Amino acid sequence: MYQKIFFIILTTLLIYSCSKKEVEYTPKDKTDPYVLYNEGLEAFARGDYFFAEKKFTEAELNFEIVEHAAKSAIMSSYALYGINFYSQALENLERYIKKYPADNNVVYAHYLVAMIYYEQISDEKKDLKPLIEAKRKIDFFLKEYPETEYALDLKFKKDLIINQIAAKELYIAKYYISVQKWVPAIKRLKNIVEEYDKTIFIEEALHRLVEIHYYLGLEKEAKKYANILGYNYNSSKWFERSYKVFNQNYKVRKIVKNKKDDSFFKKILKKIK
Repeated sequence: MYQKIFFIILTTLLIYSCSKKEVEYTPKDKTDPYVLYNEGLEAFARGDYFFAEKKFTEAELNFEIVEHAAKSAIMSSYALYGINFYSQALENLERYIKKYPADNNVVYAHYLVAMIYYEQISDEKKDLKPLIEAKRKIDFFLKEYPETEYALDLKFKKDLIINQIAAKELYIAKYYISVQKWVPAIKRLKNIVEEYDKTIFIEEALHRLVEIHYYLGLEKEAKKYANILGYNYNSSKWFERSYKVFNQNYKVRKIVKNKKDDSFFKKILKKIK
C-alpha cells in the first residue's frame, strides 16, 4: 500500500519537473531562396515541372522580398499548369491573386485562369458547365484588361466558345426532337436564334423551328422562321429544306462535282508547280 502511494508521488514529481524544463530548439539555417528559384528555373527549362513546382513553392516561402515571392508563386502555378494539374493550378492562382493583388504579373495570372478553363472544354455532347465557366472568365479578362497583348487571343477563343455553346444547344434540341419533346426543343432552338445568331448554327436552328411549327400545325409561326431564314440565308441548303416543307414537290438541289472543271484546275496546278 505504502509502496503504491510512494510510486504515485514519485511519478507526479517527475512529470512536474519535466514540465518545468524548457525545450531547447535550434533553428535550422534558412535556405537561400535565390538558389531554390534558380533550381526551379533549371527544372522548368528541362521540362521537369514536378520538381520545378516544388522548388518555386519553397522559394516563395523563403523570399523576404514580396516581389520575388509573388514571382515564385506564379511560376509554381505555371508549372502545375504545364503538367495539366488544373485544379491545383487554379487553387494556386486564386491564392496568388488574393495575396499579391498589386503584383505586375497579376494580369498574366488572370489570363492563365481563363486558359485553364478554356482547355477543359469538351465537345458539344459533354457537360456545358466548362463552356460557361470559360466564357465567364474570358469576359472578365476582356472587361478588365482589354488593351493587353492577351486580349486578342482570348477574343478569338471566346468566339470558339460561343460556337460550341450553340452546338451544344443544337445537339440537345435535336435530341428533344427525336423523342418528340417539342417545347424544350423549341426553347433550345430559340436560344440559338436570340443569343447565338452570329454562329454557324443559326441556319439549321431556324430550319428546325420551321419543321417543328409546321408539324404542330402552327403554319404562321413556321412561315415566320422560314422568312427570316430566306431573307438572310436564301442560298443555303437549310433554306432549300425549309422551302420543301411548304412545297412537298420541290426537289432539293444537289451539288454535283464538275469533272471537266476539276481536270482543268489540275492542269493549271501542274503549270504552277
